Amino acid sequence: MGLKCGIVGLPNVGKSTLFNCLSNAKAVAANFPFCTIEPNVGVITVPDERLEQLERLVKPQRVVPTTVEIVDIAGLVKGASKGEGLGNQFLANIRETDAILHVLRCFEDPNVVHVDGSVDPVRDKETIDLELQLKDLEAVDKKIQKVEKAARVGTDKEAKKAFDVLSIYKKHLEQGKSARSAPVQPEDRQYVADIYLLTEKPVMYVCNVDEKSVITGNAYVERVRQAVKDEQAEVLVIAAAIEADIAQMESYDDRKVFLDDLGLTESGVSKLIKAAYRLLSLSTYFTAGEKEVRAWTINKGMTAPQAAGVIHTDFEKGFIRAEVIHYADYLKYGSENACKEAGKLSVEGKEYVVEDGDVMHFRFNV
Repeated sequence: MGLKCGIVGLPNVGKSTLFNCLSNAKAVAANFPFCTIEPNVGVITVPDERLEQLERLVKPQRVVPTTVEIVDIAGLVKGASKGEGLGNQFLANIRETDAILHVLRCFEDPNVVHVDGSVDPVRDKETIDLELQLKDLEAVDKKIQKVEKAARVGTDKEAKKAFDVLSIYKKHLEQGKSARSAPVQPEDRQYVADIYLLTEKPVMYVCNVDEKSVITGNAYVERVRQAVKDEQAEVLVIAAAIEADIAQMESYDDRKVFLDDLGLTESGVSKLIKAAYRLLSLSTYFTAGEKEVRAWTINKGMTAPQAAGVIHTDFEKGFIRAEVIHYADYLKYGSENACKEAGKLSVEGKEYVVEDGDVMHFRFNV
């Protein structure tokens, strides 16, 4: 299953620099607004130490990690919801993503201009939030117009329910709040699924700081944390300039020494990708054999047949059973045969809920 995250933010906050670090693609990174005109798309591998361990144990012919698609979207300005700047193009691009990585500038640098003349990440966040909310309000109003007549007649219960739910969203958006925090039941969000609300998407705030603030953060980061404390959104601190240096290093040892010198255990890019997984409630299972060790992305809570369907729809249709080894057991005993001998391979049916890190083999018949 694909995962697409859109990197958004005002011009000159570090979006393209961060994108380059994530994908090693050569998006232009320059000190002027609208450096990124067309959305750059990069496919990046998800770092997973478990995959590396399985490769060491199984020694397969090839290893296939799971991937994330990252889209670097043109900088937004005030009035984007009305078509200002590159607004309409920006908003169309973001509708296609699964989650939003909202980059906020949390560093001072007189050599890097700010589109609004000063550094204020909370103001920047509110600028983008407002534009997205206005566009969502427009979409909600249009759908309300479609269902209102049938809802007022009273004979169409489904239309009445849709009208009531849409009215809650409308009031919420008019109060300057994002759709993801609207007070509706989870099952009622189906009534806005077809209009792809921008502020319904899960969001992570990425605070781009200077090198000295990468471990502890700074006052700007604290202001962001206070501003989003009621959103149930993750705040990640990252220094795009440091990540750019790391991206240029070919050697794993060089990167490790560099991170150690900074007091970091892993790169910000690695943390960001893992956080994106958490944001979308995703998990990973593995298939392991002599030909291939591979990581597969699934939604948390998927059953064995659903997980098999990620490989191929026929696997789900003809599912018979799954042979499962928990990752910790595979690591402990060192091979599939050793796990079998130790009684650590279980045979699971259609109701089995896949655990993160399971090593699986599916039996099916089509």
